[in-house]
Amino acid sequence: MSSLTPANLSIRPRHMDFDLPNPLPRHWHSNDPFKTHFFNAMSVLFPDGERYFIESVRQFRDQVTDPALKEQIRGFIGQEGHHSREHVEYNNRLRDLGYDIDRLEITVKKRIRFVQKQFSAERQLAGTVAMEHFTAIMANAMLRDPQWIQGATPQLRQLWRWHALEETEHKAVAFDVYMQVCGDRSILRKAMRQATFFFLKDVTVGTWHMLRKDGALSVKTWCKGMYWLWGPQGFFSHLISDYRDFYKEDFHPWQHDNAQLMASVAEEFQGHPA
Repeated sequence: MSSLTPANLSIRPRHMDFDLPNPLPRHWHSNDPFKTHFFNAMSVLFPDGERYFIESVRQFRDQVTDPALKEQIRGFIGQEGHHSREHVEYNNRLRDLGYDIDRLEITVKKRIRFVQKQFSAERQLAGTVAMEHFTAIMANAMLRDPQWIQGATPQLRQLWRWHALEETEHKAVAFDVYMQVCGDRSILRKAMRQATFFFLKDVTVGTWHMLRKDGALSVKTWCKGMYWLWGPQGFFSHLISDYRDFYKEDFHPWQHDNAQLMASVAEEFQGHPA
């Protein structure tokens, strides 16, 4: 475990009950089809993706000797398991609205099966490290600046903030395991380039599909959405600096020290049993 990791860091899954609306509001984020389906498209990736993350870390658990890191692995697995289950329910609500979630998921399932069959365990873990960085910097943006989820249906807003908080808490676990059992940063950089391509591709395809299903896939809606993501003050534009840090030779996730923000947000979820 890195000396950069907060000394009092505790990684525990919170047992949440979001009681998602049934049916889910079709445009639950600010009555905006693009913003809603951008988040929905990410949700589609999570159940299979987070099960993959768990398995890639679990393969090396017995090689970890640091007691603190072993405990953090336990918390990481617990948190990711809960995230997967909550997003299964979320995605079932999307199915109920008529979106072809099965077709979107099958692409992810096939890619994961290919990676698990063809790539070494170290390379699989590197892919997890890359995606954990992606989720961590997005989580930080959502927690730091509530505008990105402001206007959302309360249950969905809470779900995304809970997910972002726990992604922040365990953001360095897979990285620390990788650095102990492998440590080759050239593999990490290659994994990040691949993860970036497939993440953006999958989210774009998912957003496109759901907008088209709604009859909302217009040039105006798409251009407005791209500006929200990539404009000068866009969601992704704010991530570029933090994203590029991953490629530095001495990078560690807790160099992005948002422990104080994390502790502040955690107060929202006090009282939920771990």
